[in-house]
Order: sequence, then structure tokens, then C-alpha cells
Amino acid sequence: MDVRLTPEQAALRDSAAQVASRLGVHAVADLEDGERAAKLEAAVVASGWRELRTRAEDGGPWASAVEVAIVAEELARGLADAPFLGPTMAADLRRLAGAAPSADAETILVRPDLGGPAHGAGDGGVAGPAVALDARGASRALLVPATVGDAGSPHRIGAVALALAPDDAGRRGHGVDLTRPSADVAAHAPVRPLDGESHGLADDDCARWLSLGLAVACADLVGTMSGALTLAADYARTRRQYGVAIGSFQAVQHMLADALVALEGSRSIALHAAWAVDALPARDALAAASAAKAYCARAGRSVCETAIQVHGGIGNTWECLAHVFLRRAVLSAEIFGGVGASLARVLAARGLGDGDGLR
Repeated sequence: MDVRLTPEQAALRDSAAQVASRLGVHAVADLEDGERAAKLEAAVVASGWRELRTRAEDGGPWASAVEVAIVAEELARGLADAPFLGPTMAADLRRLAGAAPSADAETILVRPDLGGPAHGAGDGGVAGPAVALDARGASRALLVPATVGDAGSPHRIGAVALALAPDDAGRRGHGVDLTRPSADVAAHAPVRPLDGESHGLADDDCARWLSLGLAVACADLVGTMSGALTLAADYARTRRQYGVAIGSFQAVQHMLADALVALEGSRSIALHAAWAVDALPARDALAAASAAKAYCARAGRSVCETAIQVHGGIGNTWECLAHVFLRRAVLSAEIFGGVGASLARVLAARGLGDGDGLR
């Protein structure tokens, strides 16, 4: 793969960075700024970034997973709190299933453990309580219900109403991540496939869709790490103790250097995962994305915790932005499965398991 960005990709990166820098979250108080959030939402909608994976005339997506990852990284770097992952994954799910694009705001349903798509129960409900991820403003969510029949039968895509009022703060908008509100869907909530919107989804398509989700989550982690590290480095340059900047202390330098190494390693493996989504066979793409997820999930938490440690006592206060980065990293690390689930998926993709002495 060629790791260099094309001129178009560089322009896309700069555009996303400009929006995130201008309208992202620069202080904890910004999370309550409705006017800023509305402007950010309008900018993201106008950009068309959520439609990057919609169907083009040749049946493929308008843009590659690399372009999606570029946008995801920049939005995460600026703690942009406009939905991106959920709507993007919903659009790609529709494309793979051959369904028409939807004019309604959509997201995806995941299980409480965020290990993967929620599955429909046999009684027409959601099997266990589920979470609609990145669902601010969403009116419904897409899921891949379990199939009944032969093992080789295709999965199905269905549409489920969230049945939550947009301003229902008690059910919508809570969770560990303060920048990506989610919505609860109660156990056995009725699954109501819309006419003409239940379509087959082959196993390879499911694997490729999951690969995209993992790759975008990795890119989000990279952007979150980058933003947290920048915050910590800026603080180390300006905070003075004993008459000098704390960034001159060797212990602080070592922590920041280790964090930078983890960030750069994550960026490399995340870029490979995004490239693999469209360039490799589905099984290989899933293995690459799962390996990247395991690496980035571990690195993301470590880097964000380092940012808090560099801030010292103030890093543990609500007003310090470092905890917002950490909260975002914690959720991104668990999307579509954490470290353990990702490593198990890598082994499964390579045909390895308990019979080989691996657990």
C-alpha cells in the first residue's frame, strides 16, 4: 500500500481539520453550547461526509475507507460532537444490502457490550437491551437480525424505530463518552422492518462492513490520542514549576515520548486497516482491522491516561479537557469488541483456535 495521501485526500483532511478546529470542543463548557453544536452539525451535513460510503453508479461506495478514516481522525482530534460513525456505518450497511439510501437520520444498533451488531430475537424484538451508537438526532437504527434457516442463508438488514424523543435526556445522551450521545433501546423492543427495506447480506459483506467499523473506530482512537497528546504537550510547555516549564523535566519528556511512539504506531496500523477494507479479500480485511483495533484500543487508553498524568492534580478535575479525550477513547476501544474480542477475531480469521492451544 502507498501511505502517501493523494491531493484530494489531503484536501479532505484539511477541510475536516478546519471544521473540527473551528467548531469542535475546546473546553468542557463547550459541550453545553447548543449554538456551537448546531453549527457543527450543519457543517457536517453540508460536507456530505456521512454519505462517503453510499452507493455509486458502479455499485461501490463513493469513497474508500481511507477517506472515511481521514475524516474520522480529524473529527476525533477536535472532539467534534456531531454524529459520524453511526450514520456512516448505516449508509454502508444499506449499500452492501442493496437498499436505497434513506432520507431519515439513521444510526446502528449494537449490544450493551458493544461487541457487534445487535441481533433480532425470534419474537420480533431486540434480543436484550441494545444501544444505538452515536445517535444524536437519529430517528431509527439499522441492525443485522439473526437468520432462521440454513447456516448458509444470508443475513438480513432491518430498520428499527428508536422510539425516543430527541429531547429525552433521561434515555438519550448519557454514557461514558460526552461527545457522542447514544440512545437506549429496551429489551424486546419491537423490530419493525419497513416495506422493501429487508435485504440479504452475504457473509463476506458482513465481514467487510465490520472491517469498516473497526477501521473507523481505530481512526477515531488515533485522532483522540493526537488531540490528547497535543493538549498535554501544550500544558507541559506552559505550566511552570520551580521556575521552569515542566516539559523540561526528564520524567515528563519520557512520558510524552512514549505516548508519541504509541500514537505513531497506531496511526500506521490504523491506516493499513482502512486501506485493507476495500483492497483485500473480506477475511483478510477483517483480520487486519481486528489486529489494528487491538493495538489502537490499548494505546488509546494509555496515551489519554498519560495526558491526565502530565496535567497532575488538575488533570483529575472536571474542568480539564483531558478526561473528555479519555472518555471518548474508552468507548471507541470497545466499539465492535475490545482487545480480547479483536484478538480472538484475528485468530478465527486465520483458522486458529482452542484446538491449536490458543485461548
